[in-house]
Amino acid sequence: MSTVYRRVLLKLSGEALMGDLAYGIDPSVVHGIAEEVAHVVGQGIEVAIVVGGGNIFRGVKGASAGMDRATADYIGMIATVMNSLTLQDALEQMQIPTRVQTAIAMQEIAEPYIRRRAMRHLEKKRVVIFAAGSGNPFFTTDTTAALRAAEIDAEVIFKATKVDGIYDSDPHQNPQARRYETLTYSEVLTQDLRVMDGTAIALCKENNIPIIVFDLSVKNNIRRALMGEKIGTIVGGLRETV
Repeated sequence: MSTVYRRVLLKLSGEALMGDLAYGIDPSVVHGIAEEVAHVVGQGIEVAIVVGGGNIFRGVKGASAGMDRATADYIGMIATVMNSLTLQDALEQMQIPTRVQTAIAMQEIAEPYIRRRAMRHLEKKRVVIFAAGSGNPFFTTDTTAALRAAEIDAEVIFKATKVDGIYDSDPHQNPQARRYETLTYSEVLTQDLRVMDGTAIALCKENNIPIIVFDLSVKNNIRRALMGEKIGTIVGGLRETV
């Protein structure tokens, strides 16, 4: 079976792992994600993943409650490692070789992030999960996703969210909200659509990496998106102008 993509990066929010829980990780959700990733890996697509930590701890929220911002962000990075190890375990239970690479050294549980090693893992059809963000406070995991995608020469970033694309306003609050099928990077920035932070969008624009935003909660959507089916909203790509 022919595939549209050779190498992709999947961005998952930490909140996506909660399912209907108020906090933490829903094993059934993780299992479902792993099952869909396993399918596309079986089709020959090289998959890297960046996962957030908001289901356990959000650095921005900690800082707003009075914590030192850098300290709060480091705690958030550690939360992403917990999520990454959980996802690794689910994938390996499905016989998908998986490596976690961390931007903060944790040699007993994961490899350090080394670009060339990550690319070699991908070439060998291992899933690579990038944990601990970029290793720096004040940067989001969206920015990490854009950075890692550029470093490993990923063809596209898939951002899995709780809505089926990008809207001109919050569809949960405005029933008349309009969903975009395509957008340029510049339109996302000038309209302040906030699908990813500005640094992440700028990195994707500079490296011409398209972003596809789709609904994670719909069964098989990861599989459909990564196999090239047209779903959600695409940012950048052929529409973008210099």
